Amino acid sequence: MPALVLPNRPLSLAPDVISTPRAYFWATPIILALAIFLLAWAAPGVLRDFKISQNPLVLENGEVQNGQCTTRKAILTDCEARLVYSYNGQNYDTEVKIMFVDFHTGDYETGLVISADHPELATMSLGLDKLWNRIITLSLFVILLGGMSLGMLFQALRIWRVSGQLRQPALLNAIPVEITAFDRRRNILSITYNDKIANDKTDRSAYTRMMQGEEPLIVGEANGKAVGLAVRHGNTALPVLLDDRLQRIGMTEDERIAALAPLARQYGGDQNKPVLVEKPKTTVSIWRRLQIFFGVLLLIVVGVFGFWLWYVTSSSTQFQSPGMDINNLMPAPLNEWGCSQLKKRFGQDRAPFGCVADDYTSWK
Repeated sequence: MPALVLPNRPLSLAPDVISTPRAYFWATPIILALAIFLLAWAAPGVLRDFKISQNPLVLENGEVQNGQCTTRKAILTDCEARLVYSYNGQNYDTEVKIMFVDFHTGDYETGLVISADHPELATMSLGLDKLWNRIITLSLFVILLGGMSLGMLFQALRIWRVSGQLRQPALLNAIPVEITAFDRRRNILSITYNDKIANDKTDRSAYTRMMQGEEPLIVGEANGKAVGLAVRHGNTALPVLLDDRLQRIGMTEDERIAALAPLARQYGGDQNKPVLVEKPKTTVSIWRRLQIFFGVLLLIVVGVFGFWLWYVTSSSTQFQSPGMDINNLMPAPLNEWGCSQLKKRFGQDRAPFGCVADDYTSWK
């Protein structure tokens, strides 16, 4: 890395040299609100059906009214229905909603199931068949959305903390940073960079904006990406990307000339120094895209078929999702064979979805 000779004294940096991406201000609360809404909408139903599954009782005289299922994005299905039933002389009327991941096409058959211990708790038999599917789906969505929002919030708090620390002069330590992304729009150059070149133990990203006429101080290239020169301000968590004129550092003009002199000698003038240039995007042929598509499709098919074989021959429980869903989607001969394998091991228990008879309990 070319040498950058900075004055050996505490130096200040220009304000707003580290910026918070504008998307953080609207995306973070929206994603967090989605996670909270999803948890509040689906978690009570999952908890209710988990309690019912501890001692389920199928009611033959119960009614499932206004049942409707909607599939979104080809795999995410949500179902709702009104359940009307009587038990021990008491009448009940309740609404249930469930959400799960499924590749099923067509209608669903379902019955009414209550908890023998708590008859006020009722659900559709479909909800019990998909219980672990629903638990996994809800957990993944909440963890993904909640993790994204908390990660963005943590990064924003780190940026604001560093911005506050940069107001006080401190010793600067020059380090290389990798330019991971940049965008020129409306005379503003937006740059994302990280410090993994200087520190293998961390990969902290920072974001900055440069106005018209400002360019980052590029000193080379590594792994196909431009390498810029940044400074660590004291013990701050994020480095500050420098501009090629060092206007971001509070120095005299003579000090800037002296600091840039080693770089000027190495590159032999402005015409030879590295600059940030957007590389042309490489295109992938249609044939190559088809190869990738069918290759991925083949891996998915092999993986699904292998998982199905494991489910019907080795699974420790018949109520395992997505094993039940895959078995239900299999052609009739494979489905019958899979159900026979499950029945050999779990014939004394209630049948799972895909192998259940018209009474939603016994084996077909």
